Amino acid sequence: MTKVPGAVPVKSRLHAALGPDTATALYRCFLLDRLDALAALEGVAAVVAYAPPEAEAAISALAPARLRLLPQRGADLGERMATLLDRLLADGHPAAIIVGADSPTLPMVWVAEAIRALTEGTADLALGPADDGGYYLIGVRAPCPFLFRDVPWSTADVARVTLERAREARLRVHLLPRWFDVDTEDDLRRLDADLRASAQGPARTRAFLRALQA
Repeated sequence: MTKVPGAVPVKSRLHAALGPDTATALYRCFLLDRLDALAALEGVAAVVAYAPPEAEAAISALAPARLRLLPQRGADLGERMATLLDRLLADGHPAAIIVGADSPTLPMVWVAEAIRALTEGTADLALGPADDGGYYLIGVRAPCPFLFRDVPWSTADVARVTLERAREARLRVHLLPRWFDVDTEDDLRRLDADLRASAQGPARTRAFLRALQA
């Protein structure tokens, strides 16, 4: 799931540090690196679920042509997520997973781990908790709209509430390791430190940060 950079404001909490245009360009790198990483996973039908729906031309010009594009539909984030997962499951996929573009160094082995847990039937829900209390990944084997209704989005309680509802519904949960989204200046410093410590990682994001510091 992604906002279309340039069509709507993105990374607003980085605007004070970077300015809106630079923050948008950085997010574009996040998105393209994420799409490349997902497309490289075997057995995965990668889909770009974009917002706003009227930005189809912009996302078509940005995303690799081989990826399917779907507009996000719904009145709020929860409804958009539930609708997307339901749509993919209705298309016949054995499981559906949502990831965002806000964690460019997210290890893809964890995404593959979630896929295995769901497609092999050892879990009904896969969840990747984020350090800020949200989550970077959610996946299901069947529609679970109750996981997305009346959730306190953009708070530190999102993952906790989701897990409580899953337990109440007796869902088998596969919990992934914690990771971080890049939303704030501190997050950006952490991302930069991680990229400096490793020769691996998202190529566009790495190059953009190096050029920004030159």
